[in-house]
Amino acid sequence: MDLNQYRYDGTHTFSISDASTEETSLCPDKKKASEKMNDNLAEIDALQQKLYADKKEGVIFLFQAMDAAGKDGTIRAVLQCLSPHGVYEAAFKAPDSIELAHDYLWRIAEKVPAKGEIAIFNRSQYEDVLIGKVKHLYRSQAHAARIDEDTIIDTRYQDIVNFENYLYHNSVRTVKFFLHISRREQAGRFLSRIEEPEKNWKFSGSDYEERKYWDDYQEAFETAINRTATKDCPWYVIPADHKWYMRYLVSEIILSVLQDMNPQYPEVTEERRKEFERYRKELVNELKK
Repeated sequence: MDLNQYRYDGTHTFSISDASTEETSLCPDKKKASEKMNDNLAEIDALQQKLYADKKEGVIFLFQAMDAAGKDGTIRAVLQCLSPHGVYEAAFKAPDSIELAHDYLWRIAEKVPAKGEIAIFNRSQYEDVLIGKVKHLYRSQAHAARIDEDTIIDTRYQDIVNFENYLYHNSVRTVKFFLHISRREQAGRFLSRIEEPEKNWKFSGSDYEERKYWDDYQEAFETAINRTATKDCPWYVIPADHKWYMRYLVSEIILSVLQDMNPQYPEVTEERRKEFERYRKELVNELKK
């Protein structure tokens, strides 16, 4: 399966206006996509167990999107199959006072997985070059007088690339998903949150207010992806107007990443086999009594 149409690794430029939010080219049939996703989940689960036993490499699956694109639902649908051992989600909200007192990558570094673990980042370090850029939040954050506010965002792109490369060189991959929703589809989902009582809790006036900055956010996503997409730490731009296709596609990519990592259960040495045989005999004898 060719997933390269969704992959950005620095070899070509990403244009957000040219990227479809609604295409379903790899599996146009919703029922078949659901069946394929279920098959993928079984394989993902098996590979995660090997990854946890192997303990040679970790991976971060990182999700960014406009509001209502479906980050939470996709994370639940695709990654609920995983064992709680060695898997955790980190949701990065607006930084608190303690986090603001540190460098902006400090709270991210705290959540980097160990070898053998999977970390799911619901938002991430990219908030600092998305909302941080659009709302100019860096101007109100304390910093040394020598810091040039006009170059802060450019510097952060490079910081992020360096950070992700550092992790990769230390056996932790970063795989980044941008769930790409259209403005029209977002409006429909906001409307359903208002009109359907069971969805009221999902709606926030602040989310609606962010729509005023739609074009600014689109530019911020486009620039962030182009400035930070690398061969070892790529972005995947996922059409998000059809939730069923988005989730299926994310499952395909996660499966392909784990297959490429190729974790294996540790080999048992001959010495250990002899030890096992001794234990086996003792247990058999115990059961005969």
